[in-house]
Amino acid sequence: MLRTIVAAASLAVLAACATATPYQPAGLDGTPYGYSERPIEQDRFRVTFSGNSLTDRETVENYLLYRASELTLQSGYDYFIVADRGTDAERRYRSSSFGAYRSPFGFYPYYSFYDPYRGWYDPWAPFAGHYSDFDIRETTRYVASAEIKMGRGPVPNDPNVFDARQVQNYLGAVTLPPRA
Repeated sequence: MLRTIVAAASLAVLAACATATPYQPAGLDGTPYGYSERPIEQDRFRVTFSGNSLTDRETVENYLLYRASELTLQSGYDYFIVADRGTDAERRYRSSSFGAYRSPFGFYPYYSFYDPYRGWYDPWAPFAGHYSDFDIRETTRYVASAEIKMGRGPVPNDPNVFDARQVQNYLGAVTLPPRA
């Protein structure tokens, strides 16, 4: 019974780790992923959204705009102007390799040695066939940030100006809430 409970708990933890970053404050679940903001002036903020490697670029940018609209409405403003915006991609490469010798008696580990006269060499190569498997995996994490200035009244006709209520209406449906 105890093994079943431990196995179920382990699977739940693994499942929670294997999901895209939900819309939540950074640090909520002990990870640095999510939104954060820093006031610059009374009506100006720097807003950031960090996604994990399972969160695509479009989602990270949408969550940034959604947080900017939330912040604008919470502060009593009607629209926000994006003064500066950018998305950074952090790429990491992981490799896994397995090397072994295939012989009639099974697989044996593959070793290399360094000799100052010969360089890197394998002393066992003449005795068996070499078998290797090599895999490279790329992971990308996106971080979107913007400096916004908030305003009241009619929304100016400018491509860098966003009506906070309309952003809430359009992006609210695609905003994934945090895990319970």
